[in-house]
Amino acid sequence: MVTVIGIDPGTKSFDFCGMEDDSVILNESVLSDDIAKNPARFVEVIRSIDADYIVGPSGYGLPIKKLSELDQKDLFLLTLVKPEELEGISVLAGMQKSFALLLKEDIPMYFIPGVIHLPTVPEYRKINKLDMGTADKLCCAVLGVWDQARRLGIGYDKTSFILAEVGFGYTSALAVEAGRIVDGVGGTTGSPGFTSLGSVDGELAYLLGRFDKTLLFSGGASSLIDKKISPEELSRLKDTSKEYLAAWDCLIEGAVKDVLMLLASVKKPKEILLSGRLSRIPALVQELSERLKWIAPVRRVEGFSCEVKEAAQGAALVANGLAGGKYKPLVDNMKLREAKGTVLDYVRLKEIGELKRRYGLM
Repeated sequence: MVTVIGIDPGTKSFDFCGMEDDSVILNESVLSDDIAKNPARFVEVIRSIDADYIVGPSGYGLPIKKLSELDQKDLFLLTLVKPEELEGISVLAGMQKSFALLLKEDIPMYFIPGVIHLPTVPEYRKINKLDMGTADKLCCAVLGVWDQARRLGIGYDKTSFILAEVGFGYTSALAVEAGRIVDGVGGTTGSPGFTSLGSVDGELAYLLGRFDKTLLFSGGASSLIDKKISPEELSRLKDTSKEYLAAWDCLIEGAVKDVLMLLASVKKPKEILLSGRLSRIPALVQELSERLKWIAPVRRVEGFSCEVKEAAQGAALVANGLAGGKYKPLVDNMKLREAKGTVLDYVRLKEIGELKRRYGLM
């Protein structure tokens, strides 16, 4: 019997999914702001069950590595936040404090790859990319493979889809062929999300000069509205004013464009799958379905828990597989153990060498 926990470090909430073989024994969601203010809360949830293997909040990812083995270089690669700026991003600072608390207890927490680390993604697709999908997005794709295989009665290696992950902060998309991730559009390399600006125009980056990390969390579809509004409110009010409709169209069309980009990598997907916090909004699912149904049937990923987000469920499956449990064939087919390198390996700009030297990455 294998007991595991999968964690999704979302923009809005941290979700924890615990499994004992196929039985769900932990479903908990904690606001990200609460984790930032009280890192011990993170530890408290982890300690609520005696887990054999925990997939931790892996950010941009690493080849599989235990918490106790992490060094400062690894912490930088997980977050891509310059050490001198870490305290200015409260959630990430809170997470590092949580890690320090966990280290004292030798918790079996492991960090897993992002999309760019996978050998199943051709190198030419990685050039000058860092974010092709963070580790939590990878976990959503794992759940998608599990879900499609179960639903269609096929092997993991026969699954094929494009996944649109529409979260509170970011929108991203992943391409899966033969049950393996072959391409991805990350939250900072694709279209605007609800709160985040997505990819950045090179000319805008030049004019800004110094590009602060906090800019990546702002400038999304919701910035078109003068007041604070939830995605659910936007779905109800989208037809009541031009600014609401513009924000809605920005969000919807952005997700569509991310999916369409990946048709270059998976030409005939069996399905278009939807996941993420915003995929719980019926109007969003309906509109994306209408716009994408000409490619393939569109549906939400059907996980095994309705209480935590898809990424946490996928992380639990990964944890089970890496621990040698029932879902080892799923993890093996996706070649997660064969991940290698760093997110900086494929940048073909000489300036990256200076950055690597500065942070001890060479």
